[in-house]
Amino acid sequence: YVTPPQVCPYLPGRESISLFAEPAVLDNTLYGRLARIGFRRSGDQVYRPACGHCQACVPVRIPVEAFRPRRRDRRNLGRNAGLELRITRAYFSEEHFQLYATYLDARHPGGGMDAPTPEQFEKFLIGTWSDTWFLELHLEQRLVAVAVTDRLEDGLSAVYTFYDPALTDRGLGHHCILRQITHGLDLGLPYLYLGYWVEGSDKMGYKGQYR
Repeated sequence: YVTPPQVCPYLPGRESISLFAEPAVLDNTLYGRLARIGFRRSGDQVYRPACGHCQACVPVRIPVEAFRPRRRDRRNLGRNAGLELRITRAYFSEEHFQLYATYLDARHPGGGMDAPTPEQFEKFLIGTWSDTWFLELHLEQRLVAVAVTDRLEDGLSAVYTFYDPALTDRGLGHHCILRQITHGLDLGLPYLYLGYWVEGSDKMGYKGQYR
């Protein structure tokens, strides 16, 4: 299925078109195959950009065995060495939801994602058929970040990350990617899928930092 043109969420003055897979036939195996040709998951929907006039959205993945942390990565790891990582199946809890709502209120005010509901949280992040896990980071027993991560046949897929906006000096979004890379190595999976890198986009340009 193809959407009508909409305002591009990444680059000003452009329109976007998305291609969606048939929801009724989706399962985690098919999703993994689609991920290899550039599709992403949002809830139970699997999509990719299909803008004939623009190719700015580039699907990227990290070959985790080849990844070598640079100085900024090593500093981040040292700064966050005291955080405890807990890995659990994706599930709804009030603690997860409150952190998610606080993050959206601080990072995306007025952007259509603020004022979320528990139903929106579950529909967007967990889904019904995906093999989804939460990589939780705790600071002195307090939940401070969650990296929503799908497990595919050939890798992990970084779906969404939310964290305590009061801890911006820790670089928690960056740290979650580094933890996902390590987790992929531990599982023996070759890739970490990061979604779309969009040069010139403040939202997506950061993904070019992971080589």
